[in-house]
Amino acid sequence: MRTLIGAVAATLLYSTAAFAGQTEGLIKKIDKDALILTLDDGKSYKLNAETDLDALKPGMDIVIAYDVTNGENVITDMQLPDGDTN
Repeated sequence: MRTLIGAVAATLLYSTAAFAGQTEGLIKKIDKDALILTLDDGKSYKLNAETDLDALKPGMDIVIAYDVTNGENVITDMQLPDGDTN
């Protein structure tokens, strides 16, 4: 029984991790009203309300960690060229 519970827990953890990702690219567009950041590959990511939008500029290289929530890429962490993280 313990083996079955452990296997189920491991499967749940594995399936949750499948919805996380990381990417990098150049910022193409920032929609400050909708809190959406679009990279040069055309993919869009939802920013959180605490993000310093003034620190983000089109053409800036960025590394993004994100989760997929309700079909939307939601940024969980980011690294800017100067090493700052939000």
